[in-house]
Amino acid sequence: MQVLITHGRMARTRVMQLSALQIVLSALALAFVLMMLSGAIYHFVFLKAAREGWPVVSQIVRLVVRDEIAQRDRFMRENLDAMAQKVGEMQAKLVKLEAMSDRVSGLAGLKPDEVLPLRHAGGGGKGGPYIPLARPSLDELQRTVAGLDEATDWHTDLFIFSESRLFQARFESLRVPSAPPVEGVIGSGFGFRSDPITGRAALHTGLDFPAEPGTPIVASAGGVVLGTDWHAEYGHTVELDHGNGLVTRYAHCLKALVKPGQVVKRGQAIAEVGSSGRSTGPHLHFEVLLQGVPQDPARFLAAASGPVHPQLQTARR
Repeated sequence: MQVLITHGRMARTRVMQLSALQIVLSALALAFVLMMLSGAIYHFVFLKAAREGWPVVSQIVRLVVRDEIAQRDRFMRENLDAMAQKVGEMQAKLVKLEAMSDRVSGLAGLKPDEVLPLRHAGGGGKGGPYIPLARPSLDELQRTVAGLDEATDWHTDLFIFSESRLFQARFESLRVPSAPPVEGVIGSGFGFRSDPITGRAALHTGLDFPAEPGTPIVASAGGVVLGTDWHAEYGHTVELDHGNGLVTRYAHCLKALVKPGQVVKRGQAIAEVGSSGRSTGPHLHFEVLLQGVPQDPARFLAAASGPVHPQLQTARR
């Protein structure tokens, strides 16, 4: 393609040769300049006209952006409705969580005056009829979600506190001598009886479990071994300290399987049945002492099994 340029004074003619590529690049450059110019005009003229309310231009701009604004509003309303539905579902789940937390705190033995101080004070009484909004605003939804988040955190703390109480109760129950040290019938119970050697009335301070020699004797509860000594009346004896002044004694043993200072757990073998000391035959003499005073072991054994076992009823007589 040739372009002729003629100047009047000089009476000269110049010839410019343009290839197809140069024409395409020139057209693209011109289009780019026009796009930038139109963008500048839209930004500096139409937007300013819409903001300041120019008579004609502002109406044209409003017509252009009206559909976009309507679509945006519709999208926001749909999102708000979806959020409101989710918030309602969260509130329903929180109600179930509150009921569950009340049951768990009751099982943990928490009193209302111990639980209520954990909750943030709301300041005075509140109430009135419940009138739900047809379509809550975004601020209202945000406040509701913040309240749900706070309530969830509070119930989480309550569950952790209840779990700690339950673990403590479980630990305390493991330290109470409620497991039978030897499986089998009880030969003689706690209380007054005729002494098997002298025949005179005497206080029997424990329970007797007849068994074959060498039968394992297990710890009735977890504790620390106080001693494995020999007594003239008890023979080979193992004593366990369970804390809070509670001690169990296992007498007439064949031999001890633990050492003083050793920590044992419930059900662990600590000795073997024998007939050492003041005994007429192989059996275990089992005692429970509280602050050094003998207690009826049948009451501790019955506490773990619920209803009193017939053997324990026999032992109490």
